[in-house]
Amino acid sequence: MPNPSLPHPLTTSLGLLSPAGARARLSTLIFHRVLAQPDPLLPDTPDVTTFDWQMRLIARHFNVLPLGEAGRLLGEGRLPPRAACITFDDGYADNLTLALPVLQRYGLPATFFIATGFLDGGRMFNDTLIELVRRLPEGYCDLSAPSAPSAPATPADLDLGRVELRTAADRRALIARLIAHFKYRPLHERQQAVEALAARFAVTLPTDLMLDTDGLRTLHRTPGVEIGGHTRNHPILARLATDEARAEIELGKHDLETRLDAPIRVFAYPNGRPGKDYTDEHVGMVRECGFELAVSTVPKAARRADDRFQLPRHTPWDKTPLRFGLRMLRTLASRG
Repeated sequence: MPNPSLPHPLTTSLGLLSPAGARARLSTLIFHRVLAQPDPLLPDTPDVTTFDWQMRLIARHFNVLPLGEAGRLLGEGRLPPRAACITFDDGYADNLTLALPVLQRYGLPATFFIATGFLDGGRMFNDTLIELVRRLPEGYCDLSAPSAPSAPATPADLDLGRVELRTAADRRALIARLIAHFKYRPLHERQQAVEALAARFAVTLPTDLMLDTDGLRTLHRTPGVEIGGHTRNHPILARLATDEARAEIELGKHDLETRLDAPIRVFAYPNGRPGKDYTDEHVGMVRECGFELAVSTVPKAARRADDRFQLPRHTPWDKTPLRFGLRMLRTLASRG
């Protein structure tokens, strides 16, 4: 396991860039999953050993707060120095089984944003594609458009021809192409199309990637855990009609409050890039639905003047403590 201590000049710089009070900056980290073992198809997703040293480093060098509390203190100019938050998006089962024990080991609070439509056996479109490509046989895969009328329908322009699958890099490249192809399609077409593609290759896909309701409730009851909204079906809000977008935001909140019998106060925009994935109209919807704070995926640290309904977050991809610390420093310095 790497030594998670940072060199003194770096820790000094972190303190200078993120002091207490009105000049404080808030570093908010985004995670999705924590894996039991490294996965060659998900090289940027931490396994539990990597996540352990990351959290040990964060616990040693930062003051970690629940997101809702941190957002309030940021607005009041009362954050501690080197303030940070830890967030997870989507609602994967390994958030409970693998991530939570590490967080508890170091006494770290965290916020989990849940897309409720995938609870209890659901599967997000990107995971359908990842798990499909994982199961395709080695060699050449024919991803030409189906020609037989009886073939399972996919969007007509999905015609990648014969794709070679010899290495993990080949599979990662295909996953990236498929996700890029489907990501911005209309919500229902996207889900139906990827399931039809999987059916075309007759593979059995996992149904236990996401939390079930009992797991969600266990997570919610854990001290230091905050649950947030993330819509129902994780759509690109900017691609929906106004009433559809509002319904996604409202229904995701309603689903969580019904299951947990508790108010849901924080929200994360799916995909999270302002202007491309959501607009000012959606920021207004989030506010009107009764949320108190929302986060984007703009990779910088938050300042007191930032809109509390568009607080930035960033993803720590780095493989060593030094690079991890340097990314935290660059994020604090960025004006985005």
